[in-house]
Amino acid sequence: MAFNSTRVIVVGGGAAGFFAAIACAETNPAARVVLYEATAHPLAKVRVSGGGRCNVTHACPEPRDLVKRYPRGGRELLGPFNRFGPRDTIAWFAARGVELKTEADGRMFPITDDSGTIVDCLRRAADQAGVKVFTAMGVRRVQRADGGFQVEFTDGSAGDFDRVLIATGGNKSSVGQIIAANLGHTIEPPVPSLFTFHIDDARIRGLEGLSVPAAGTAVRGTKLKDSGGLLVTHWGMSGPAILKLSAWGARELAERDYKFTLVVSWAEGRTVAQALDTLVSARMANLKKQIGTWNPFALPSRLWERLVAAAGIVPETVWTSVSNASLQALAGQVAAAEFAVEGKSLNKDEFVTCGGVRLREVDFKTMESRLCPGLHFAGEVLDIDGITGGFNFQAAWTTGWLAGRAMAGAE
Repeated sequence: MAFNSTRVIVVGGGAAGFFAAIACAETNPAARVVLYEATAHPLAKVRVSGGGRCNVTHACPEPRDLVKRYPRGGRELLGPFNRFGPRDTIAWFAARGVELKTEADGRMFPITDDSGTIVDCLRRAADQAGVKVFTAMGVRRVQRADGGFQVEFTDGSAGDFDRVLIATGGNKSSVGQIIAANLGHTIEPPVPSLFTFHIDDARIRGLEGLSVPAAGTAVRGTKLKDSGGLLVTHWGMSGPAILKLSAWGARELAERDYKFTLVVSWAEGRTVAQALDTLVSARMANLKKQIGTWNPFALPSRLWERLVAAAGIVPETVWTSVSNASLQALAGQVAAAEFAVEGKSLNKDEFVTCGGVRLREVDFKTMESRLCPGLHFAGEVLDIDGITGGFNFQAAWTTGWLAGRAMAGAE
């Protein structure tokens, strides 16, 4: 296949931008590919993600299962994931000397447990492919000009390009969204998608760092519910059971100004009736034991003590002396504890948003604008977001790869 010296600019030096630039330059060595990052720190989000380990992708190879992890964009990503999915991501990094490992929950990390391994791999691949990377230099404006684009930079200089890729992320202040809007695109209002819940409640106060591996969560008065690990933090609650709930409820919870009632089942999602059955059986089997020192749900002892007290039971009470009414109250604390949520904090390792360029305005075979030929998008600048677990990075790799190859002339 003969390629020409297409002039390509990638706006945004994150995961999607780098992957697109590399795909474009490797597919078409004659292309002149430049990448501009407004900050001095390209791939900053990659570096801090996963607690500094970088959750590269998720071991979910089947596209029809994978798309179920995206509150927004799942339908549009089905075709792209069939072309470049988690298996392809694993192979891509392996071909460049980076091996990934799978953890028990399906998350995949570099075997080094160091996000710097991924950052270095992307920087090296871009350099070897001939991508010119400019940092601390942003793009101010993009305009149509002579069948291509004129791009004005933050230092006042300008350049002409045949193809433009916007990969600036999903932040409300993203210049990429401004550029897209100026070129005719509709922007779905960005709101946080992965965030922790602010809760000030005596039952969890002082329990920072305590975790429960399998909790059920729901938002009272909505259809929102999920499950997974739950972590007590200085500010309230986090962990997968909270973060997944926040992703699916991103818009609904924003409309409520992040003030709502959270319902928690601490014991593997048991219902109140199921929890009560377990408690009744425990009473029969442990007549002389103190209720505060032994619990049938394998909950952390400090949490159990708080739940017992919240049910109005003195912890030193022996099981045989606990009334049916008290057991009913305790079952409610275990399986349907209500907490008042009074705000949110962004999950610092993820800081994902929903919102961005309206999806029906983009061709997901090439990631090219349906409104402005030659303009492409990748990553979170689109109205796409996944739950926690490597899904947002997979969307970045996939959309970046498709956009890069399309700009190279391979599509």
